[in-house]
Amino acid sequence: MNQSTKYNHTTTDIKWQERWLKEKTFNPDLAQASKPFYNLMMFPYPSAEGLHVGNMYAFTGADVYGRFNRMQGSDVFEPIGLDGFGIHSENYAIKVGRHPREQADISQKHYYAQLHLIGNSFDWDHTLETNSPDYYKWTQWLFIQMFKAGLAYKDKAVVNWCPQDKTVLSDEQVIDGKCERCGSEVSRREMSSWFFRITKYADKLLANIDRIDWPDRIKTAQRNWIGKSEGRTIEFKIEGSDKKIKVFTTRPETLNSATFLALASEEAGESKEKWGKPTGEYAINPLNGEKIPVWETNYVEASYGTGAIMGVPACDERDKEFAYKYHIDIVKRSFTKEILGEKTVHFHLRDWGISRQRYWGPPIPMVFCKDDGWVPVPEKDLPVLLPDISDFKPKGDGTSPLHNAPESWKKVACPKCGKTAERELDVSDTFLDSSWYFLRYPSVGSKTADTLPFDPGITKKWLPVNAYIGGAEHAVLHLMYARFVTMVLKDLKFLDFEEPFPFLYGHGLIIKDGAKMSKSKGNVVNPDEYIAKFGADALRTYLMFLGPFDQGGDFRDTGIEGMEKFMQRLWKLFNEDKKLNGADKKEVYVKLHQTIKKVTNDMTNFKFNTAIASLMELTNIISDKGADETVLQSLCLMLAPFAPHIAEEVWVNVLKQPFSVHKAVWPKYDTGLIKSDIVTLIIQINGKVRGSLELKPETAIKKSEVEDLSRKDENVAKWLKDKTVKKVIFVPGTIINFVV
Repeated sequence: MNQSTKYNHTTTDIKWQERWLKEKTFNPDLAQASKPFYNLMMFPYPSAEGLHVGNMYAFTGADVYGRFNRMQGSDVFEPIGLDGFGIHSENYAIKVGRHPREQADISQKHYYAQLHLIGNSFDWDHTLETNSPDYYKWTQWLFIQMFKAGLAYKDKAVVNWCPQDKTVLSDEQVIDGKCERCGSEVSRREMSSWFFRITKYADKLLANIDRIDWPDRIKTAQRNWIGKSEGRTIEFKIEGSDKKIKVFTTRPETLNSATFLALASEEAGESKEKWGKPTGEYAINPLNGEKIPVWETNYVEASYGTGAIMGVPACDERDKEFAYKYHIDIVKRSFTKEILGEKTVHFHLRDWGISRQRYWGPPIPMVFCKDDGWVPVPEKDLPVLLPDISDFKPKGDGTSPLHNAPESWKKVACPKCGKTAERELDVSDTFLDSSWYFLRYPSVGSKTADTLPFDPGITKKWLPVNAYIGGAEHAVLHLMYARFVTMVLKDLKFLDFEEPFPFLYGHGLIIKDGAKMSKSKGNVVNPDEYIAKFGADALRTYLMFLGPFDQGGDFRDTGIEGMEKFMQRLWKLFNEDKKLNGADKKEVYVKLHQTIKKVTNDMTNFKFNTAIASLMELTNIISDKGADETVLQSLCLMLAPFAPHIAEEVWVNVLKQPFSVHKAVWPKYDTGLIKSDIVTLIIQINGKVRGSLELKPETAIKKSEVEDLSRKDENVAKWLKDKTVKKVIFVPGTIINFVV
């Protein structure tokens, strides 16, 4: 072992990245794989600025999990691509004065270069980009299948309008009245738009939530958004006419206290303040015969129930506010047991509006004929290519930039009658592009790639996705849409499953020095700089050590400096010739097998931070007592998912094992060696591991002794210095946590 005592991450990272790529180390044989494992991180929608450390955090966690499963014997497929269409890319292109197509090529090249640097085990033969005609041909095909199935329709409706992005937004893209992308106040307009009938699948989307293994917070968000309400539809006669108004209510027992009817106003008002105007009509309460006024108001949604509610200000806060403002009676009467009306189920979920009045997206593959109405483009004529136009900026008047396309593109023969027809000039929502990408990945480059959106045989073998890893921010956007599209394709006999992601793991958020990252604060972390300075392995391992993967952590430069020192320490340990003598062998082997068990369990459960802490403890023991080949090989194998470059270098060039460590077998523990007369007790400060104690079992259960020994630990003492300990949480024999 005559290697240099100084680890050079720069040459090592590049060397192994090039070899992995050349030898296709991470490209499984999709046709012949005996144990398929589809490992996928949520589809990246890269900004023009490229990869940031938050992206890398998600990608690294997914990759660590994938590498672990590969070493457990699975054929792991980990593809990568990017969502190249959309408003963000288009806005940046407008800002810098480039055509979106040119900017997309620049962004893609930069983003992929960054992704190569982070050391993930991507299969680079199965990339896809949503703005490629080879991909959006099939996005258009999907739209046509929706239309043929009666699930796509165009209609005039009051829609959400973003004044900054100058386009329609779906309900799911509006958060607290603001555009989820740019934060602008959203207004309401009546426009003609294309919709998908996601409401037809509301019951199934809701029922299936109980069948999928997802984080509770994401499942709850979907349940609330679908918003199933059971109630009754009650009919009110209008005084002096044959007119009747039907009202949906979840509380029919309060009918006795209703003092007005409120109808959704046909005016698309922008005010958040409740307003109303009397219609001059009076409705007859069917229970008590009282006349009650009928109002038009902006606080009733036209899409809710029948678009009319009964105002019961004595029992509802919104009704009470309205009644106070307009001096309407507030009456509290006893609840009625004589329940009127027809039993009704209502959903909060609205149909998915997919029209976008922008340029950078897939043209909607429909043409309008005066004789035949809306007709889909023949599938043989797909893709409908996005035309190159010089004036691609959004107009803001509700029309699309594709109005600027040549007449030869806009005018087309009707596929039914052959007469001149006009193309649809809106493009489709970016979320349609990303609603099915996971189906396409395995079929990229297949024999049927040009003739089918996804190969039936390959799809049956690899889908649904085994592990889907991403953030909770798209709980009712991408995740809802992907579920809906998959259900439709199942019903149309294109798929044999209806849930795309049976298992989803939601990762946490990375902050910087205690604050959320933002360009305005100047605290956005570009991983390129840190990789150049500290190496990909130090950055990867630091990100996974920051805190629990589902909670995120606080990125600090001092932390990654410490992790780089750990990498150097590992390199020295693997290269030094410190033999393990017989007297210490049992202690080291006990610790080794305890660590294998602990790390194996932690990796299975995404507890990457505690797995790394265990590897650090093992490193301490080895540094002190020495190691033999078995111990060093086991340590290298467990290190490999976190620090793939140094692990490969050690495995091949120090331990002289066959390439590649990432296809070697994960170590197994010996249960006979795990039982020990020594207990490892973890010391935490505010939940973060700061040290450990090796104690006899009888000592490890005594709080006062453990606390005293913990405070004397050099590293722990440093973290407790000048701090006030508010509480000490003690789990006998396992952990002590100082809350400061």
